[in-house]
Amino acid sequence: MQQDGRLELLPASELDDQELAALFTASYEGYLVPFALDAAAMRFLTDAYDLDRDASVIAVRDGERVGLANLGLRGADAWIGGVGVVPGERRRGTGRALMEAVHEQSRSRGVERVWLEVIAENTGAIALYEALGYGHVRDVEVWSLPGAAGEAAEVDADEAHAWIREHRVEREPWQRDDVSLDKVTEPRGLLVEGAAAVVRVVGGRVSVVQIAGDEEPTRILLEGARSLGDVLSVLNVPVGHPAGKALAALGGKADVRQHEMVLRF
Repeated sequence: MQQDGRLELLPASELDDQELAALFTASYEGYLVPFALDAAAMRFLTDAYDLDRDASVIAVRDGERVGLANLGLRGADAWIGGVGVVPGERRRGTGRALMEAVHEQSRSRGVERVWLEVIAENTGAIALYEALGYGHVRDVEVWSLPGAAGEAAEVDADEAHAWIREHRVEREPWQRDDVSLDKVTEPRGLLVEGAAAVVRVVGGRVSVVQIAGDEEPTRILLEGARSLGDVLSVLNVPVGHPAGKALAALGGKADVRQHEMVLRF
């Protein structure tokens, strides 16, 4: 695939983890929430979220790598696991070209729905996605809560997950659905009367992978969960979810709000 004789769109499988991490980092320079990835983090994202390197796309202009779009694949569903363009390449249609390329890859693999999240303040990206046919599904938030002394109500992770499956009332976002949970190494379960969670604890960070329950039991559960590390975080909690209300009651912070959007073929 080629655009105007100079922009090439190539499969991301042509790059190794380190090269792809460097391009990912460069493509998010100056973004609302900039970040830096190394090879290990890129490999984790690829494995945990089923990013398909053959279906994902990088953009190359005049021999220089200038953007990428990561595509996760799970049956009839796909997910945009990051799309970005380096600063000097922006406003040249490269973002649209990348998105159209991964849409083409999705269709060729029988995908019916493509999901993504976009920061609410990123009006330019939202306008692009709407122009491409995406519709707003719901708003989700990224929460953080400082660690504190307490006692976590730990149980076997399978027991906690079984409770969650029976009691959850909303679809899990891509990063926290059952497929993602199955890939978590050393998951830890938490269970109190009326609430349950499965968490991953790495390097002092308690990442809540799944959580369900009413607000007050969830507050009690999280009050204990925060004792497992220096900081507790929950990715993409739907606005209005009891977990968000419980985190707010505990003094947590909603660091980022995103629009969850979907394109249906």
